Amino acid sequence: MNEIAIVFHSGYGHTREVAKAVAEGSGGCLIEIDQEGQLPDAAWQTLADARLIVMGSPTYMGGASWQFKRFADASSKVWFGQGWKDKIAAGFTNSASMNGDKHSTLHYFMTLAMQHGMLWVGSGMMPANTKASGRNDLNYLGAFAGLMTTTPSDASTEEMVPGDLETARAFGKRLAAVLS
Repeated sequence: MNEIAIVFHSGYGHTREVAKAVAEGSGGCLIEIDQEGQLPDAAWQTLADARLIVMGSPTYMGGASWQFKRFADASSKVWFGQGWKDKIAAGFTNSASMNGDKHSTLHYFMTLAMQHGMLWVGSGMMPANTKASGRNDLNYLGAFAGLMTTTPSDASTEEMVPGDLETARAFGKRLAAVLS
């Protein structure tokens, strides 16, 4: 059994790279929501067995992707039986803009977690907010509610900001430490 499950949707591969970095830091397993918003049947059992569920999606038009929302709607069966009650939850998002209303996506994840009776964990990182700070510093975006990353709209997955991926690994380490 894997104690940490990372359930996510990725439209163009960037959010998948963030999910992989969170998994590297946490030792968690990846569960990708497909382009139709579906999970393999076995993935629901993986989520049931996990102690911590990390939710991830790109931020599109100020919220999570429709594929992630379809997964969230399908989780109502779990909600009815309170299957995730008292599990730990966390979330991450990526978008092309520095802000891009990413906080709305994290709040969506928090609301979903609260409806399931879960316990939310934020980033636990200080922001890189001095004049000397650079784009590759940890938590350059200054997120507290969860992990936020930015990838320029014309960047490939190989061109993602190294500091954001390192922040994702640090976020994963925090999540693993929460379970200790």
